[in-house]
Amino acid sequence: MTRQPASDTGIPHTTDDGAPVVVRRSARRRRTVAAFWEDGKAVVAIPASFTKSQEREWVRRMLAKLKKQGERQSGAGRRRPATDQALAKHAEHLSITYLGGRAVPTSVRWVANQNSRWGSATPADGTIRLSNKLQPMPQWVIDYVLVHELAHLLVAGHNAEFWRLVEAYPETERAKAFLEGVAFATSRGLAVGSGSEDPGDLTVDLSD
Repeated sequence: MTRQPASDTGIPHTTDDGAPVVVRRSARRRRTVAAFWEDGKAVVAIPASFTKSQEREWVRRMLAKLKKQGERQSGAGRRRPATDQALAKHAEHLSITYLGGRAVPTSVRWVANQNSRWGSATPADGTIRLSNKLQPMPQWVIDYVLVHELAHLLVAGHNAEFWRLVEAYPETERAKAFLEGVAFATSRGLAVGSGSEDPGDLTVDLSD
């Protein structure tokens, strides 16, 4: 991965593991600093009035907070499954944890051609595909979609038995509401994941 300057001031920033960091300055933002993940990049939103030294300091602080948040949500030291191999391994872990290991996919991969569905499964051949639009979303949302598709390998339809399997995942209702909100906003042409913060974002009030 090539490290490139990604801030308005030209100051290069990267996370500890080399992921690019985008710094977004806004004249409308005066009292808060926010950080969130978007398309594989860490985004730090700061007031336009910040000096270069303030930018460096707050990027450092927010990346540390973002890292801690990820560890709390996904398990200490576990990285978001960015590759197909990592996604398949993670799916195996979820199957064991919530479905007794009964769902055994033959392949799990990210795809770019699913515009109307977050994920899909083919029980006949055991394959699972997840939309790459999920990648910037919180890990607990990705995990819900994975559990949903894993359950389809055991029950093809959306009957009571299917939902009993899916609801073994404790964040099911929360994730469903999150995805419904994203779909609602997208259908109305609102910018989702382009600077608008979701419930998993970190925001710090500068007046505190």
